[in-house]
Formats: sequence, C-alpha cells, structure tokens
Amino acid sequence: MLSVQDLSIRFKTPDGYVHAVNNVSFDIAAGQKLAIVGESGSGKSQIALSILGLLAKNAEPTGRILFEDQNLLSMPASRMNKIRAKEIGIIFQDPMSSLNPYMTVERQLNEVLELHEGLRGKAARARVLEAMDAVQIPDAKNRLKSYPHEFSGGMRQRIVIAMALLCRPKLILADEPTTALDVTVQAQIMKLLDDIQKEYGSSIMLITHDLGVVAGFCDETLVLYGGQVMERAETREIFAAPSHPYTRGLMRAVPNINDVDGKLQSIPGQPPNQLNPPAGCPFAERCSDAVATCAETMPVLTDGAHQRACLRTVEELS
Repeated sequence: MLSVQDLSIRFKTPDGYVHAVNNVSFDIAAGQKLAIVGESGSGKSQIALSILGLLAKNAEPTGRILFEDQNLLSMPASRMNKIRAKEIGIIFQDPMSSLNPYMTVERQLNEVLELHEGLRGKAARARVLEAMDAVQIPDAKNRLKSYPHEFSGGMRQRIVIAMALLCRPKLILADEPTTALDVTVQAQIMKLLDDIQKEYGSSIMLITHDLGVVAGFCDETLVLYGGQVMERAETREIFAAPSHPYTRGLMRAVPNINDVDGKLQSIPGQPPNQLNPPAGCPFAERCSDAVATCAETMPVLTDGAHQRACLRTVEELS
C-alpha cells in the first residue's frame, strides 16, 4: 500500500541545512501495523508529514513515497487534498493544538465530511455520531455541541481519532497518540486503535518514542536515530533479540516492574547535530560498543527479515 524509498528531508535555515531524515526506506502492506520508534528529533514526525505533504515551506524532500503506485512527493496540491483524510488519515500527538478551541466538536468533524464526501445536515450528523460511538465517547449525541476544553485529555484524543476515521481511510498515521496521557488511558487508546484496525482493515503507522507502547500492537518495528534506520524487524523479534546498540539502549530505558533497584537507565550523551551530521554512524558518540571505524564509516542497513545498520556483528556485541 505504501512504499517509502530513499526518503531524505533537509530544512534550509540561516545557519545551513538541517538533515532531518536520511535515506529512509520501508513498506507498509494492507492491514499491517508498523511502528517507527526513536528519541525526539530522530525524524519520525517529519516522515509522517512528508507522506501527507504537510512539511514546512523550507523543507526539501527527495526520494519517493508511493501510495498505491502514486508518488505523493510529486503530486499536485489539488490531488493531495483529495487524499488527505479520505485515503490517509492522521492522528496528531497533541489534541489541544490540533483541535480548534473556538469550534464545537460537531462542526470540526463535519468539515471533514463536507470537504471530502459532500455530506451535510442529518447525513453528516449520523456519520459523526457513528465515528464518536466507534471511539467510545459516552453520550455522544449530547456532546456534539461541546468545545474541546470541555473534554478530558483522553476524550480529546478519542475525538482526534474519530476525525481520522470519518472517511474510513486505508492508512492511518498515528503520531504519538498517547503523549501526555496516563498509563491507564494509554492502554485504552491503544486497545481502541487495535479494535478499529481490525474492524476497518486499515493499515497503521504508529510513531512513538516509547517501545512499551508498541509491544503486542504492531507487526513490525523500525528504529530510527539521527534520521536513519538503525534496525527493523518483527516487533516480537525486536523485543526478544534487539541487535543494535541503540535499540538495546531504548529497551533498557523502559521501566521494568521486576527491577528491584527501581533505577531508570538512560542513554548518555545527546543526539547528533543535524546541521553538521557525522561522517560515520550517528550513534557512535553515545555507543559504549563503538570502535574507531564507527566514527568514520557509515554503516549500511543489512538485508533480510531482521535488518540492522551497525559495523559490529551481533556476536561481537553479545
């Protein structure tokens, strides 16, 4: 359904070019759930925005993004407007900034149906109520005239999900859908997305910095760092046998209920400066397993079911 091929994104700034994404490639099949994980600033959200043609004006994307054999990067704005929301939906990470505080929930949801399907009046209201019921908003009929601030954080997130589902898109981009939610609401939102995916058969690209969120939800996981793919495999394989030092660092940073010391581990150092990206592996300066060549030679992503970009072998890191 979606094929991202050698995608690179750089931003022109007064200080030079910021290389946010570098030669990223991946595919998403119909009905598949793919997770893209990594620290803040690794390029995850920029990939999602590039798919929908929502990059900032100073962005310069290259490569190809094929959606059902149509290159989204070269698609005219008029055609792109027909794909957004109708065929590719997006769930933004902050519902308070993605919802209009001056408009009722009904009006905001109606806009999507008016623009893409020409529905108004009773027909639009019926579809809106159907979407709100699907995301389990209680007493939906009596809350249509409510404003975003009158809902809790979890309910606002459900409204954003309902908006993404209105036209039953083939692909849903979920950009940090559980950010700023407590763990109980996080579990509810992930269960909701799972139920929706099974009911509608949509593909999902989940963007998150939390590996714990993708466990048991996504079929495959792609680990991104410094705008580059460090590792990709089936999610259960990533959890069972992470093979890249960065992935292992992310795994150690996930709180463990069995850890009697209760100490949270972190990855020392800071992400690379993308104004002046390193010549070698972007993770070399923070990697405890790095050797001299890591700072000089860019690792190539291997082929196969379990892909990794590291100059050290799995045996050397064991």
